[in-house]
Amino acid sequence: MSQGQSQVTIFQKRISAQLADLWALNQESAYPMVVAKLYFTYSAMNAGKSAILLQAAHNYRERGMRVMLWTSHHHGDGAGAEIGRIESRIGLKAPANLFRPGQDLLATIKADADREPLDAVFIDEAQFLTTEQVRQMARVCDDLSIPVLCYGLRTDFKGALFEGAGELLAIADDLREVRTLCHCGRKATMNLRVDETGKPARDGSQIAVDKGGYVSLCRHHWREAMADETPDLIE
Repeated sequence: MSQGQSQVTIFQKRISAQLADLWALNQESAYPMVVAKLYFTYSAMNAGKSAILLQAAHNYRERGMRVMLWTSHHHGDGAGAEIGRIESRIGLKAPANLFRPGQDLLATIKADADREPLDAVFIDEAQFLTTEQVRQMARVCDDLSIPVLCYGLRTDFKGALFEGAGELLAIADDLREVRTLCHCGRKATMNLRVDETGKPARDGSQIAVDKGGYVSLCRHHWREAMADETPDLIE
């Protein structure tokens, strides 16, 4: 055996020994080093994200796995409520923990996982997470080896990124788009907020959770509805 081959063999043995040590530590750890990813599934309004989340959570539970569901505090029954519900337009619904700005979600999820093994975390309305909370979700994946599946909008009715969505687009491991259609047949990517008379809203708070007050449009028809004064280059 040449000197080069001998060195390669020694290196391979060292790597094998290190991997064996890591495997042993992993077996003893409360949070095994499995591949856990941070997912962000996004779309325009009324694309069925909540229904997809609830179906996915059901699939986990059907296989005997334990999941933790979260949604924004806007979906609680009162100002101090800790439990709200995730509800889809087709009638699927489930109770869920409520998150608020400034809340330490990592600590809450870790405490829950310490009491009983947790297989996945599902978060609806993930656009309302803060930047820090999205980074906490990354740590749930990286430090606790628990996959986190986030569902939400990308942009608000003015076409601006939500804080949570922007951070998820930046650091999530897996981005998935749920498609829905504009009335013209193109893919809807924008959210038009309308008032009770059906007229477009051009001003107001970024947050309004009434799903009935939105229309999903392609960019062209969203610009048209928002009275964008920039002329089309191609008529």
